[in-house]
Amino acid sequence: MPARTPQTPETTASADTTAPDEMTAPDGTTAPPGADAPTRTALPAAPTTTVTGLLAACHPLPAAAVTLFSAALAAAAGRGLPGAAVTVGAVAAGQLSVGWCNDRADLRRDLATGRRDKPLVAGTVSAAAVTRSAALALLLCVPLSLAGGLLAGAVHLVGVAAAWAYNLRLKSTAASWAPYALAFGLLPAFVTLGLPGAPWPPPWLTAAAALLGAGAHFANVLPDIEDDLATGVVGLPQRLGVRRSATLAALLVLGSTAALIAGPPGPVTAYGWGLLAATAAALLLAARRPAGRLPFLTTMAVAAADVVLLLVELRPS
Repeated sequence: MPARTPQTPETTASADTTAPDEMTAPDGTTAPPGADAPTRTALPAAPTTTVTGLLAACHPLPAAAVTLFSAALAAAAGRGLPGAAVTVGAVAAGQLSVGWCNDRADLRRDLATGRRDKPLVAGTVSAAAVTRSAALALLLCVPLSLAGGLLAGAVHLVGVAAAWAYNLRLKSTAASWAPYALAFGLLPAFVTLGLPGAPWPPPWLTAAAALLGAGAHFANVLPDIEDDLATGVVGLPQRLGVRRSATLAALLVLGSTAALIAGPPGPVTAYGWGLLAATAAALLLAARRPAGRLPFLTTMAVAAADVVLLLVELRPS
C-alpha cells in the first residue's frame, strides 16, 4: 500500500471545517458572529450496516476456511456430533477474535494508506464495535476450547494467543511466520486431544498443518508488501520481497501436500499423486502473478483439496 497522508477523524474534521465569520440562520437570515448555531445530532450507524461491517472486518474467507478445516478434521478423527460442534464453535470464535483484532490493530496503517476496502476506514463499522466484538469472541473462545478437555483447550488457546501476538507485535518482525506455523500446527492436536485417551496427532499431520500455515502467511502478505513497507511493517515476507516470498509460499504449500501424501502408512493413492501434481501446477501458475491475490486463493484451493485427502487418511478404521 503506497504511503499516503494519514486521515484520522480528527484531521479530517479539521480539514473540512472552517471558522465562519457569520452563520446562516434556519430562516435564511445571516446571524452575527457568536450567535448560537443549530446543532446537528450524529445518527448512529444502522444495525444492518454494523453487522455487515463486522462481517467484512473479521476476514471472512480465511476464518471460514480454517473453521471448515477444523470441522473436516473433527469428522475424520471421529469426534462425533457433540465433539465436532464444540470444536467448530471454539475455532470459529477464535478466528473471529483474531480477524477483528487484526483489523483494529491495523487501523492507523490502513488510514495512512487509504484502504477504503477496509470497513473501519470506510466507516461501515466503528472501532469501538470491532474492539468489543474481538474481546467478546475471545472470551467465548475460552470456555468453548476447554469444553473439549483441559489439554485440548490449552493447546487451542495457545494457538489463538499466537495469532493475537502476530497482530499486535510479531507481524513486524522476522519471526512473522512463526505464529502462523504454530497456530496451524496445533489445530490437529486440538481435535485429536479431545478423543478418548487424548492422543496426539501423527507428526506428519502436524508438519503438514504447520507448513500450510506458514505458506498461507507468505501468500496472504504478497499483495500488500509495498504498502506494508511504507507503513513500517517489516515481517519476513517484506524483508524477502515479492518474488522470493512467492517462491517460498509455493514451496511451503507444496511441502504441506507432500507431507499429507507421504506421511500416512501404506502406498500413495492415485488421488494423492494427482493432488501433488495438481498442486505443483497450480502453484507454478500462481507464482507467475505474485503481486495479486491469486497465490493466496490458490493456497485456499489446495487446502480444500487437502481436506478431501484428510477425510480419507484419518477416517476411523
